Amino acid sequence: MTASILDGKRVAAEIRAEVAADVARLAGEGITPDLDVVLVGEDPASHVYVNAKANAARSVGIRETTHRYPRDLDQGALLATIDRLNADSSVDAILVQLPLPKHIDTARVLESIDPAKDADGFHPVNVGRLVQGKPAPVPCTPAGILELLVREGVEIAGKRAVVVGRSDIVGKPMATLLLKADATVTIAHSKTRDLPGVCREADILIVALGRAGFVTGEYVKPGAVVVDVGINRVSRREDVERFFPGDAVRLAEWEKKGSTLVGDCDPSSVPEQASRLTPVPGGVGPLTIARLLFNTVQLARARR
Repeated sequence: MTASILDGKRVAAEIRAEVAADVARLAGEGITPDLDVVLVGEDPASHVYVNAKANAARSVGIRETTHRYPRDLDQGALLATIDRLNADSSVDAILVQLPLPKHIDTARVLESIDPAKDADGFHPVNVGRLVQGKPAPVPCTPAGILELLVREGVEIAGKRAVVVGRSDIVGKPMATLLLKADATVTIAHSKTRDLPGVCREADILIVALGRAGFVTGEYVKPGAVVVDVGINRVSRREDVERFFPGDAVRLAEWEKKGSTLVGDCDPSSVPEQASRLTPVPGGVGPLTIARLLFNTVQLARARR
């Protein structure tokens, strides 16, 4: 068995086209959705993500503004910026790019965002509404994964789903969404006893650990659908050769760039067990951005 691809790029393109149509309809009502992104520090990955989000927003007609601040920005000044954006009637959606520098209390910052402008769906009010099944912006990565499963025709109702990872950003909201879709859900993590055995119970396995190639074929029930959320950069040649044995393209990428990307699933063994699998890169990442655009438009509509 060799897993077929769960096409995140195709599904993301569908969502973006639908968002663009919604933006055009709002334009007919004199409304232009506005997304404001707050970026603190010089983390290279964060700058790449923010630029990708900004370009995607503009491509569908959303007005986007990025507020860039140095790493040593005082927490009070950051909170003052968010207060200003909360009070600005032209701003529909606010996103604070994570991670923040260590001297800033991330929870305090996220809780300072007006829940009605919470593009990421991380505010405790919106988390509670999600759990209760009430309308709220849904965290973008798990929302995108659910869209992927539905649009790719993966049956969810009645299936056993295992989510590996318990973060507030992916793991917990992902489990909630799967439960709402009538799956029987287990959340597993680094302290789970017999983690491979628990994972092998899954018809649908969502892996969000942040550890390169951690989940091997031993963890996967034959024929399971696997969604790999991880994006890890590996720079040692021996790791590239271990994860991609005989893959001249990956080795050439490593030789050119000094690194390559690997998910949380071992790309040499998991495809031999799974029936369907998201690629890394090009699987979950495009869906996350597409759902951010969706959330922005929904917030703009709801505020009016």
